[in-house]
Amino acid sequence: MKITEFDDIRPYHDEELPAIFEELIADPAFQAAACSSMPGMPFEAIAAEMRTCKTKLDFQKKFCYGILWKIAHDHTDGLTLDHSALTDKKRAYTYISNHRDIILDSGFLSILLLDESLDTVEIAIGDNLLIYPWIKKLVRINKSFIVQRALSMRQMLESSARMSRYMHYSIKEKKQSVWIAQREGRAKDANDRTQDSVLKMLAIGGEGSLIERLKEMHITPLSISYEYDPCDYLKAQEFQLKRDIEDYKKTTADDLLNMKTGLFGYKGRVHFQATECINEELSLLSSDMPKPELFASVSAIIDKKIHANYRIYPCNYVAHDLLNANHEFASHYTSAEKEHFESYLDQQLNRIEISGKDVAFLRDKLLLMYANPLTNYLTACQ
Repeated sequence: MKITEFDDIRPYHDEELPAIFEELIADPAFQAAACSSMPGMPFEAIAAEMRTCKTKLDFQKKFCYGILWKIAHDHTDGLTLDHSALTDKKRAYTYISNHRDIILDSGFLSILLLDESLDTVEIAIGDNLLIYPWIKKLVRINKSFIVQRALSMRQMLESSARMSRYMHYSIKEKKQSVWIAQREGRAKDANDRTQDSVLKMLAIGGEGSLIERLKEMHITPLSISYEYDPCDYLKAQEFQLKRDIEDYKKTTADDLLNMKTGLFGYKGRVHFQATECINEELSLLSSDMPKPELFASVSAIIDKKIHANYRIYPCNYVAHDLLNANHEFASHYTSAEKEHFESYLDQQLNRIEISGKDVAFLRDKLLLMYANPLTNYLTACQ
């Protein structure tokens, strides 16, 4: 019997693809987006290629793989993955990672896994980003499942329970790995912390004790390290706007600008480091612990693994020293690297155009974004 309770949040079934492809092909907005992402290829040729895809993985290999590697080649200085800590590569895992880029965190992970002859991941994506009907269809073709936002408290509980059941079903029954960010939205200051609410959601589904339900998900912390964050100036700007404007909220246009900047901005080196599954650590926790204490303990386990597995770049050391007005880490960078980073900071600050621009405040926020990964790394490695 086919499970239907997940129908409006799950990725499409492969047999649904032909009809969805035709809907997209007939959509002028999708036509424009497809042609801009594949310049030089007539839309008729794109449509013909889409119709040859029999599975979601076919579509990812034929379209997403090439587009994402082109972004990596054009806008990074190298994209790498180390998942040697995972001894059983065929097992389905729940990759929980820090969150740097709205699209590329999960996108880069999938193409890196494909290059290791492994399956891509299913992706948790908030419906606040699905601003056009064609985007919602496209992400569900790309193995995304929908996280519903802006609900009442009762609706949120129901939605979380259903998503949890879906993720358990995906891991346990479909043997399909999934990716989810450790928190809702990106950490604007790069001080990455797992939200207990994410773990509470994961523990709703499954069977047995809370610990047994979490173990069923084969949680694997994943550290993502971007040398440069192309959205750093937008995040700094948002800090000032939130400081200066009561009830400030980002607009849809802001979200689109963040997505575009994240995709096509310079990122330097990008590294993904998978750590071992945390089931052994979960087994050491007492089932008698109060729930808040248990979730806080699991969050701390995940955070320590993510922090300890960051790849630290010269700019992180420079930022830490500049922020603290000292030379504590001077041995970790050259004068040329320091000069380059300071020039980069000035360039990003110049991109901020808001009234009452507080340069000293904005500069400190930018420095904090690059210093925090090092601060957390040092604490985790002690």
